[in-house]
Amino acid sequence: MIPSMPWFDEFPGSITVCDPYGFIVYLNAKAAVTYAADGGFQLIGTNLLDCHPAPDRAKLQQLMDSRQKNVYTIEKNGVNKMIYQSPWFEGTQYRGFVELSLEIPLDLPHFIRS
Repeated sequence: MIPSMPWFDEFPGSITVCDPYGFIVYLNAKAAVTYAADGGFQLIGTNLLDCHPAPDRAKLQQLMDSRQKNVYTIEKNGVNKMIYQSPWFEGTQYRGFVELSLEIPLDLPHFIRS
């Protein structure tokens, strides 16, 4: 179980954390609202692999097995989001996966720095 931390809980992006087997161990408030139709906080303790259709489930399982990150953008209901899925570790011990879902403003500035 992930300890509750105020900034995690109140972070404006969705944070979902699972253990090495895919069981959800943490959702912040934004994730609970995002997945309210699927149970919100009641999803804690369930397997996130069961929440995905077969092709997506296979890809997620592959990412978890290989411990590789996956980053992409989506548009849903007119809202652009960046999805950042990454393994998490305590020291050198693999502990599972974290997914951040962040809304991307339509007028997002882009800077090139040297």
